[in-house]
Amino acid sequence: MTVVHPNIALINQFFQAYAQGDQNAIAQILSKDIRWVIPGKHPLSGTKNGIEEVLHYFAQLSESAFQAEPIVLGVNDQFVIDCHHNWSNRSDGINFKGMSCLLWKIEGEKITEVYNFPGNQQYVDQFFTAAYSEPEY
Repeated sequence: MTVVHPNIALINQFFQAYAQGDQNAIAQILSKDIRWVIPGKHPLSGTKNGIEEVLHYFAQLSESAFQAEPIVLGVNDQFVIDCHHNWSNRSDGINFKGMSCLLWKIEGEKITEVYNFPGNQQYVDQFFTAAYSEPEY
C-alpha cells in the first residue's frame, strides 16, 4: 500500500475539484485568508486575497476552458511544489499551452498561500492580454 502525504492528497483534491469546475469543493480546501499570487503584466495578474477573489480568478480562467495536468509533485510538512502542463480551449482561437510551477503553502489542512511560476512569463502576459483585454473601439 502506498502512503500519500496529506499535503499531496490536499493538492490532488484541489486539481480534481478544479478539473470539475467545482468552486464549492475548492472553497472548502482554501483558507479564508488565502493569498494567490499571479505574476505578470496582464489583466488577471496580481495578488488575489481571500476565497472570493481566488474563486473569481478561477471563474475568469474557466472562460478560456483552462485545464491543468500535474507532472510532478514535491512535498514537506508545510509546502507542496507542483509542476504541471496547462492549456486553454477557447473557441476564438486565442489559446495557451505551457508549463507552470506552483508553490503551495499549507497550514491546518488548508491552502493558505500559492505562488505561480510560469515557464514563460512573456508568453503568459501576451496570452492573457489578448484573451482578457477589453476591445478598443
